[in-house]
Amino acid sequence: MFLSNYLQQKREERRAEVYSALLHHEAKDGGKLFGPIPDGHRREFFCLDEKTWVWHEEWKDDNGQWQAVTTRYDVRPGGILKAQGNLPSQPLSSQELANFYRAAKLYIQQIGAEQQRMLQAI
Repeated sequence: MFLSNYLQQKREERRAEVYSALLHHEAKDGGKLFGPIPDGHRREFFCLDEKTWVWHEEWKDDNGQWQAVTTRYDVRPGGILKAQGNLPSQPLSSQELANFYRAAKLYIQQIGAEQQRMLQAI
């Protein structure tokens, strides 16, 4: 019984590690979809789950201090809400909605194709 529980726990830990690594890889690749990332910047764009998308960017400002912005997009039946930092969620403007739609479509096409290639290689 102890060995069975231990092995199950190890499998779950490994599954979580693999999921985390894949999500990180997708996030990095998603950040590259919109052109070159400037030196000293970090950009990530990814689909966290079926209703949540995240855009994250970090960079050093002119004073050498790290700055970061994380935007969470919550897809709901009535529209898409955007949340940044401690600000309340708000609906996307029509231009933001068009940009988000293009970004999500591109992500699904390119990241989805990469996932298929990875699965076929296994």
